[in-house]
Amino acid sequence: MMMEKDAKIYVAGHRGMVGSAIVRELKRQGYTNIITRTHKELDLCRQDAVEDFFAKEKPEYVFLAAAKVGGIVANQNALADFMYDNMILEMNVINAAWKNGCKKLEFLGSSCIYPRMAPQPMKESCLLTSELEKTNEAYALAKISGLKYCEFLNKQYGTDYISVMPTNLYGPNDNYHPTHSHVLPALIRRFHEAKESGAKEVTCWGDGSPLREFLYVDDLANLCVFLMNNYSGDETVNAGTGKELTIKELTELTAKVIGYTGEIKWDTSKPNGTPRKLLDVSKAEKLGWKYRTELEDGIRLAYEDFLSNPMRAER
Repeated sequence: MMMEKDAKIYVAGHRGMVGSAIVRELKRQGYTNIITRTHKELDLCRQDAVEDFFAKEKPEYVFLAAAKVGGIVANQNALADFMYDNMILEMNVINAAWKNGCKKLEFLGSSCIYPRMAPQPMKESCLLTSELEKTNEAYALAKISGLKYCEFLNKQYGTDYISVMPTNLYGPNDNYHPTHSHVLPALIRRFHEAKESGAKEVTCWGDGSPLREFLYVDDLANLCVFLMNNYSGDETVNAGTGKELTIKELTELTAKVIGYTGEIKWDTSKPNGTPRKLLDVSKAEKLGWKYRTELEDGIRLAYEDFLSNPMRAER
């Protein structure tokens, strides 16, 4: 069932990278009745506030893209906070949506839900087949719970709640904080600052060997709207490009786009994270969707966004 162009659509987390991209994509496709709330207007961790909001607004469709996120450092230093905030937020929203007759909900997860040593590329079916990556465990457990809650509501109550699991994302409205951001935005900031200051070298974490996949966030948003209109099912859908490169290659590509010409060094005392992470995207492709933005073009667009939003680099 396709969403009507004037259907009431709630995008949770509309100021974040994913939520803002979903709002852009919905508007691009002609949807006219999108509702949003800032964190100040509605704290999704407060059950009473969330229930009041849903009872009053009764959105027909919900994109749940709100989450508390961070890179390796943030994840390891605040495990309890990460788990609590993400669990409570998603349970509040999904439950209130169900109680108020929401036609369809889409839950945004993360590929960190898959086992650390899952066979690569990772299929949707490898979920919960072996243990998780320790550095991401709190966030992964919360995301798995949200995914499973959608599945259990479908089984018990016949809802049409779906989930999508993106690979590493980047693009407009990313977080460029030096220690609380993900690898690509962190690299953009590091190389920009090194270029500006004329630094002779930049030191990166690990040895550069892990393999990673990156998806431009507007491509993800396009898939999110596509799935809302074309997919129903308990199993999640992977969102990625199906292409991988080493962190070392990514680092060199980012330096090239930004125009940094100094030396790149590697601090091998720092953790690498998962050795290889690539999603099997054949399910999305069979449904009729494929990514559009190549990595070098995407990094260029992300760098333009970084330059035009200096304030966000500090959050």
